[in-house]
Amino acid sequence: MEQKLIDQLNEWHESDEQQRIIDFLLTISDEEQDYDSISLLARAYTNMGLYEEALYHFDKISEAGKQDSLWHYRVGFALYYLKRYEESAQAFSRADQLDPGDQYTEYFLTRSSQKAEKQKREKLRLSKKKASMAHGESVNGKVLFSDMFLANFWEESEYARESYQSELPTDELIDSIEKELGYKLPSSYIDLMKQRNGGVPNNTNFPTKDPTSWAEDHIAITGIMGIGRKKSYSLCGDLGSQFMIDEWGYPDIGVVICDCPSAGHDVVMLDYRACGIDGEPEVVHVDQEDDYEITFLADNFEEFIKGLVNDEEYDTSEEDKEEALDKVAHGKFSPLLEELCSRVTGVDQVEQKIRTICTQICEEKGNFSFQADELSYLMYDVQFWLYTKSYPDTSRDQYVAAYPKIIAFGGEFGQGGYAPSFITDWLDIRKKEGRIIQDHGIIRFTDSYSAEVINKLQIA
Repeated sequence: MEQKLIDQLNEWHESDEQQRIIDFLLTISDEEQDYDSISLLARAYTNMGLYEEALYHFDKISEAGKQDSLWHYRVGFALYYLKRYEESAQAFSRADQLDPGDQYTEYFLTRSSQKAEKQKREKLRLSKKKASMAHGESVNGKVLFSDMFLANFWEESEYARESYQSELPTDELIDSIEKELGYKLPSSYIDLMKQRNGGVPNNTNFPTKDPTSWAEDHIAITGIMGIGRKKSYSLCGDLGSQFMIDEWGYPDIGVVICDCPSAGHDVVMLDYRACGIDGEPEVVHVDQEDDYEITFLADNFEEFIKGLVNDEEYDTSEEDKEEALDKVAHGKFSPLLEELCSRVTGVDQVEQKIRTICTQICEEKGNFSFQADELSYLMYDVQFWLYTKSYPDTSRDQYVAAYPKIIAFGGEFGQGGYAPSFITDWLDIRKKEGRIIQDHGIIRFTDSYSAEVINKLQIA
């Protein structure tokens, strides 16, 4: 494929015109197709979330791609989002062998390997559970919570009463809710709701063996939904189980039983996959932020309730903040950030200015992370200004690939990770605002916004 045409396709890619790329490349005859055209077509399908179609086209050039790290990376990426984690890890491993040290490859290799192991454990666990039920074993049966346990279980607050707590359920209401949901509710859950029908417990954390978007070793809940329809956070309320499945896309594996502090981005569910609609469900965490990843929590509702622990068990906020402040004050800059800062003229002590802004971020958040707040956006601006000042012929793809090497994975002065969507969202917003302009695939700040960023740095 001619370089001029490749440049045009990359420009459409930068503008996120993926369908335009697909439509054009599909007009090319089989005889005219080559490695570049098929690779770019597969990339466009990947960017549209059509991963099976992408793999179909990647497979066409698999022989030619054997020694191409980018081919293996893109195949691994598509497999990852199809949740074929073992194959994904193999592809990223090969990409890493061909091009060692790429931070994106290393990140996805680690993640896919972790998820592959978790997937194997989950498959084995579900298989054992189904086998035990097939042999007539059951954990079903009414379990009473003692008065002593319940005495300190619920939090007394106006918010809990207004948002969660309903009148105690009648047998008729329970029957109608079960019919509406399509699942028999666990006896231990019904027993708890007959003591208080929904609310906020004093203990809101549950330990996990696997990391989630909330934390490395636990999840948190906001409240437990009651049996009813009137309260927003009740099983059949306007923010209840079916709403989360229908509107938020949660998997139809059972009943959403708890909401979480992320305001919809993760939930706790009763999981009926192994037991069937009339059996005793397991309790799982479902993480929308990680493509609806399911993490096993407890064999049954009683075990989940009795396993909840207090916030104090995981409160390391002061230690985390001190560690973050020390990192931004004394951590060595990454080689790329050192290089970019060394080329700056017109801003005195730019290194110290960066440390000052990052110190403010740590003071406000208690950790060293960039998200979608004002100070984070300033640091996105600063990094982009630094990079494009030294590398003026930068495309969107090139910058997105370079970004983690500046601070995100910067070593001592680094965050150890980041959410790529924050960067791409920031780029889209600055472009929409007219502060980033694009010319023949090259992106840069306008002169006026560059001056604004410089001014903000000078007064930091």
